[in-house]
Amino acid sequence: MKNILVDEKDHPYSGTKYAWVRARALGGKTNIWGRLALRLSDYDFKAKTHDGYGDDWPISYADIEPYYDKVDRYLGISGVKENLPHLPDSLFQRPNKLSFGEVRLRESLKKMGRVLTPYRAGVTTDGLKHNKYRSKCYGRGACDRRPGGCDIHAAFDSPTGLIYPAMDTGHLTIRTNSIAHEVLVDPNTGKARGVGFVDSGTRKSYEAKGKVVIVAASTLESARLLLLSRSPQHPNGIGNSSGHVGHNFCEHVMGPGVTGLVKDMIGKPPTLDDGRPGGFYIPRFRNLKDRQPGFVRGYGFEGSGGFSIFPGNAFGTQGFGAQFKKDVRDHAGAFIGLGGFGEVLARYENYMDLDPEEKDAWGIPVLRFHYQFGDNEKKMCEDMAVAGREMLEQAGIEVVGTDDKMLTEGWSIHELGTARMGSDPKTSVLNQFQQSHDVKNLFVVDGSSHVSASCQNPTWTIMALAWRSCEYLAGEFKKGNL
Repeated sequence: MKNILVDEKDHPYSGTKYAWVRARALGGKTNIWGRLALRLSDYDFKAKTHDGYGDDWPISYADIEPYYDKVDRYLGISGVKENLPHLPDSLFQRPNKLSFGEVRLRESLKKMGRVLTPYRAGVTTDGLKHNKYRSKCYGRGACDRRPGGCDIHAAFDSPTGLIYPAMDTGHLTIRTNSIAHEVLVDPNTGKARGVGFVDSGTRKSYEAKGKVVIVAASTLESARLLLLSRSPQHPNGIGNSSGHVGHNFCEHVMGPGVTGLVKDMIGKPPTLDDGRPGGFYIPRFRNLKDRQPGFVRGYGFEGSGGFSIFPGNAFGTQGFGAQFKKDVRDHAGAFIGLGGFGEVLARYENYMDLDPEEKDAWGIPVLRFHYQFGDNEKKMCEDMAVAGREMLEQAGIEVVGTDDKMLTEGWSIHELGTARMGSDPKTSVLNQFQQSHDVKNLFVVDGSSHVSASCQNPTWTIMALAWRSCEYLAGEFKKGNL
């Protein structure tokens, strides 16, 4: 992790409390991501139509579905079809097996009208004939988000999944150790003409020129770059005539969870349960047909149970010597845990701007946060803890631990929404193709464009939208519109 995550002494930020995890490396956080690859649905894209809060996206599921399919085929995803309208199925490869305790919980949840599905992982389990850099998953690694990612690259990461194949075409040049600090503007046209950057080692300044500028620095850094790019044509930052750059920030709230003991598994022989990228996922079940009092939108649970390469229960087991070791071994495969991921509502008053005084190690103004969870998130987290306990107890699993505290803002590492898309240039930054309303040759193709967070992990949606935007960009080039 030391060579992937930033040193915060060099990369400070200010304002309200926020746990900002940043990875400045080739491939970024895809080198260490949790690999849960979920689709959004029209419960998300048309959320305002469903519950009256916020704004609808300017697209529907039908617009992005073909691009989800393209991402599935190109990168590989494992899972099981469940036919849920609020969690659309992917084009799945072979799923990972559930452990004994996970199957018990799945069968019990069916009686409650809820679903437990094997972890939908951005991992190729059948292999990809078109990619020589990645191998199929053999289910034999200690792959619990190990530093540096999957040893055989069965799990998707940007270098082996996208960058190396692109380099093989001969049409890609990469310049690492470069810190972008401004999108440059043609003074005559107001259009983007390139990017100004600093070499992180020599501190020399350079310019990269281009007919189109595509920003994909991650949600917060992309907003920072747009705000830094001030000029006479764009005094509030490039693409920011609406004043919405940096605003409508949203993510996922985490914290509440439960741990259970499957007593039938105490003393059982060990099974191979940890050679997989994840355990299970329980999709959202609140505010679909019925309205939950206290909050809008919903949350899902990620979890796992069974044996692991290191028995986590060892830290809390009392004793010493032979009896201690026996107790650890006997209970090693008997635990099951799950934790909630809830939607944080997009609000204009949750935003970040540039700190007028503080700068990073290269003299570039840093971000200042004005962001905190609201009452909706607090009420949702209260319900998470109650629902988690209820589900385990219903399955006959003894609850041995409950956590009802919200984790610090930013803990999910799912930053979204600082340059949202929309049909009205007065209240949005980008159009439905992630193209700037103000600057036609500027695109922002990361989580910045998201209108709402949903409760599903955003990686697959970011890539599907980027694919859609690139097809549109190519078409506009051919028409001479850029």
